[in-house]
Amino acid sequence: MKNNKKRAFLKWAGGKYTLVEQIRSLLPEGHTLVEPFVGAGSVFLNTDFKHYLLNDINPDLINLYRILQQKPDTYIQDAERYFCAANNNPDAYYALRAEFNASKDPYLRSLLFLYMNRYGYNGLCRYNLSGIFNVPFGRYKAPYFPKAELLFFAEKAQNATFTCQPFTQIFPMVSAGSVIYCDPPYAPISQTARFTSYASNGFNLEDQRILADVAADTAVKRKIPVLISNHDTDFTREIYSGANISNLQVNRFISQKGSGRKKVAELMALYQPAKKQTNLSPNAPRASAVK
Repeated sequence: MKNNKKRAFLKWAGGKYTLVEQIRSLLPEGHTLVEPFVGAGSVFLNTDFKHYLLNDINPDLINLYRILQQKPDTYIQDAERYFCAANNNPDAYYALRAEFNASKDPYLRSLLFLYMNRYGYNGLCRYNLSGIFNVPFGRYKAPYFPKAELLFFAEKAQNATFTCQPFTQIFPMVSAGSVIYCDPPYAPISQTARFTSYASNGFNLEDQRILADVAADTAVKRKIPVLISNHDTDFTREIYSGANISNLQVNRFISQKGSGRKKVAELMALYQPAKKQTNLSPNAPRASAVK
């Protein structure tokens, strides 16, 4: 059977390419898909909603998406020039990384962001507390330039709105008939398994609780369904206690050693608006008919 799934043009830790079938099967129907944590956009690329509201707290990511949306041909032509043998060595990489960190030009940063994503170690996106991108050189033989993936993203992005806001500011923007899918930075499997945030600000356990509360409130009070992905732990089971939970096993690819890339438990928490009860039970009292 032919695989019709579309890959994101960015390599992304925790990307949802391998899970899009399961996620699609759980997403309720709606006219708009809202993603407060869009990341590389695998769910966006593999669903068919009329419109998308795609948000991320990383300004470099959203800047790249907006530029690709607005002038794809120019962007792709300029970005491809960085993908050459002369740039595939540590000296070139660290010089271009320094140029990125020193630049405030949105267009140059968008080009270098894609270059570093493909030439940097494991496709990681990581900043220090000062907002300096600090992923080391990846040492790949011939990094792939994702031209076809960029073109597909740009075409599909014509039906998308991109925003760069904290997730708490996105939920109030969502209109009735929308569906929300959240792929937040994952809760740690253990206290020693914390992963440095890919944006300069962190996402702590209190943020996890706030997201769960906002999701439940949105489903109950505004009748908008919310689906959340996360690690399957005692903590996430506790904070998602009001949701319908399904679990599955996925491969994680952040570990440096191949032997450490083990399967870990993951869950999907679906907050559904309560359905009105239309059928009375046999023993329920019935109202008298008014004549």
